[in-house]
Amino acid sequence: MYRTSIPSACRTPHTLIQQDGIMEWGQVLPDSLVLEIFLRLPHEAVLRASLTCRQWLAVSRDEFLWRALFYSYYRIPRSVPRHPAAVSWYREFKRLFDCIPCVEVQTLREHSDQVLHLAFSHRGHRFSSCSKDCTVKLWDTERPDGNISLVHSCSMRQFNWGYTQFSQFNADDSLLLVSGVYLGPQNTSAGEIAVISLENYTLLSRVRNKPYDVFGCWLNETHLISGNLHWIGNMTSCSVLWLNKAFQDIESENVNVVKRLFKIQNINASTIRTVMVAHCRRHDNPDLVLDYEAQSQAQRQKGPQKQHQPLLFDLGSEDEDEEEEKEEESRKDVRCHSFNTARLPQPIISNFEHVIQSRKNIGPKELAIETKVAQIMGRVHTKAPDSSLIEPSESSDGEDKTYLLFTTGSLTYSPHQIGIKRIKPDQMTTSGPVLGEERSSYEFFDSLDHVIDIHGHIIGMGLSPDHRYLYVNSRAWPAGCVISDPMSPPPIAEEIDLHVIDLKSLREERRSLRAHRAFTPNDECFFIFLDVSRDFVASGAEDKHGYIWDRHYNICLARLAHDDVVNSVAFSPADQELLLSASDDSTIKVWRSPRMVRLAQAPSRPSKPRKLLSSWLCRNRNSSSVGTVNGKS
Repeated sequence: MYRTSIPSACRTPHTLIQQDGIMEWGQVLPDSLVLEIFLRLPHEAVLRASLTCRQWLAVSRDEFLWRALFYSYYRIPRSVPRHPAAVSWYREFKRLFDCIPCVEVQTLREHSDQVLHLAFSHRGHRFSSCSKDCTVKLWDTERPDGNISLVHSCSMRQFNWGYTQFSQFNADDSLLLVSGVYLGPQNTSAGEIAVISLENYTLLSRVRNKPYDVFGCWLNETHLISGNLHWIGNMTSCSVLWLNKAFQDIESENVNVVKRLFKIQNINASTIRTVMVAHCRRHDNPDLVLDYEAQSQAQRQKGPQKQHQPLLFDLGSEDEDEEEEKEEESRKDVRCHSFNTARLPQPIISNFEHVIQSRKNIGPKELAIETKVAQIMGRVHTKAPDSSLIEPSESSDGEDKTYLLFTTGSLTYSPHQIGIKRIKPDQMTTSGPVLGEERSSYEFFDSLDHVIDIHGHIIGMGLSPDHRYLYVNSRAWPAGCVISDPMSPPPIAEEIDLHVIDLKSLREERRSLRAHRAFTPNDECFFIFLDVSRDFVASGAEDKHGYIWDRHYNICLARLAHDDVVNSVAFSPADQELLLSASDDSTIKVWRSPRMVRLAQAPSRPSKPRKLLSSWLCRNRNSSSVGTVNGKS
């Protein structure tokens, strides 16, 4: 409870009467005058003044007052409406002020090197962490004292891994997918995915994953998606996405445990990376869905603004020959990676050994001819997209859809596009026909169902809890830039933009959030993981801070300090007032909201001791009186 002296503007010569602990004026100011005074005070002074008397307490809860305080304190345009789920302006102010996980309560130092990624279980009772110390660690978040403790640690060096970089729990939290960098012969690096049982921490399977920044992801409880890359030209390649069963049980000994999902052609040294699955449900929930119509209307009222209009188009067919791909599969692995996920010491462009060697042997004219031929062949030999898979219709508007999302880029090796491919129900399992049996003989490749161009280098993606919105970290290219060399992309901005894509309409809704920064140049740009809760979105940054924004009001609410680059953040799915951040300083920090900290620090109410003698006498007195009454009756 706050205590303060009465503001001088409110003082009168009349005496104060104390009744029931509340000061009452003998003669009071009109409510309208008190409200006018409160409108000129900061919110802290209003809260303190509300403790003076009952009248001021009642005026201090006025909705008009807190609406004005809300817009002025958070610097939100008044044209932006209140969150549709908000009960009152006072409670909305309190939510943004008191329920943000911005108080550091614990620092976990069990990792010995840079911590690259954090992932919560769906129940929120566990989380995993990956690090350049080549371990994956599991942590318990449900200890009685509220602290987080280490449960299990597993080193992957025994499998010739360089480091672990990503992890994900399956839908029922029984299995953990761990993605890392596998060190092959002659120090070449590819990726590998391991599946670990959370019942006894045994390793169930290992799957090769190339390039390693495909990361991998769960499609459902028992199947995961991995990638493979085959060079079929100097600047042209083929990305194959595989569906893998997480383990082979007795019943599946004679059933496929691997099936090819999609085969997609890449040009200009681009590859498919950062795969994730979105299970999109075709219904609106106003508690979780952002009010973009109101936001757009508010922007129109403010007047036109110069900003990048994202391109939205269907990617044309780009293809190559099946025989060339088979020849390429027999070649040795090449080190091919687009951007430095974990800040390796050498510039990332040196990882394109295949491309760099090709550029030494042939000139730009030959490379341009190769790209043109690949585009022509692609248009001829790529399976046409099925418009019914993407375009909503009256019959399918209430249908749930599963999308495979990934980063790609048709102009440069840097990922600058979001590729979207619908996964049909019969593709959810490794059993049944393999990919391609339904095609004609000349169709080599799958076309993308949809592509969204970000006009900048994509460095991170995250889904909202309901899988309706995709948030994308990117560093913008200069407006109107012309790309002449795919291996020399345009300079990228230091500011990181956070885009929002509505997966229901498959469009970018707005140019979203900007507060965090990055400083590495094009050839050393690396991944920064972000996370989304019901009300907030958070991201790491190279400026040694994590950031939290409100999803509805589009404002930055908190900066979370570390001693080095913040690589990953993660909200607890069970409680968005708990946030974790991982950094190059080898620590994981635990952040809770001021409200939760106060509740944890509040002394527990002592239980009242039972007065045994008095309760015994009372019980005997009652029983004797009952006996007397019964005797009379």
